Amino acid sequence: MALAVQKPPISAAEALAVLRSSSEQASTGRRNRALIRLPRRAGLRPGEALAPRPGDVDLDRRALTVGDRVAGLDDPVAAELGGWIDRRAESALTGDGPFTPALQGKPLSPAHVRELLPGLGSCAGLAGRVHAMGLRYACAAEMAGEGIPTEIIESQLGIRPQSSVARYLTIADDADVVAAMAARPIPRG
Repeated sequence: MALAVQKPPISAAEALAVLRSSSEQASTGRRNRALIRLPRRAGLRPGEALAPRPGDVDLDRRALTVGDRVAGLDDPVAAELGGWIDRRAESALTGDGPFTPALQGKPLSPAHVRELLPGLGSCAGLAGRVHAMGLRYACAAEMAGEGIPTEIIESQLGIRPQSSVARYLTIADDADVVAAMAARPIPRG
């Protein structure tokens, strides 16, 4: 049975325009691009995108530890995070501090991201509201449209089913989630 997918609040083309409005040269731009890719292509919640430490990122395995789960990383996310890892090292932001810190190495506030995304949306010429949860919803809708099984999407997004039986079952193995994300098609553009 095909899954009915609602239109996401931000399209893939709009998300790409937001990403492109963030600098590839400046350190803050590289960090911001990682912060855009994490909800958009990995489905992370805003707080989850700010939470990782460097040790949580495993580009060889294409995986990111997010609390008590493992999220898979597709090619665009892995490439963006790899670019940020290189820039982070050049900026002397080393150690086990936040993976996406302010330039002084301190944690970014959620308020910063809430202000950042609408600003980048304006720079990209978008009239609608741009927010991290909209990017996350777009990720889920796109994964469903690609035919990724619901249980993989739920595990990737950290959604736990509410049924009494489902509470006792493992939704999807971490390796299955990582493999499904690694196999996602690269978006056009």
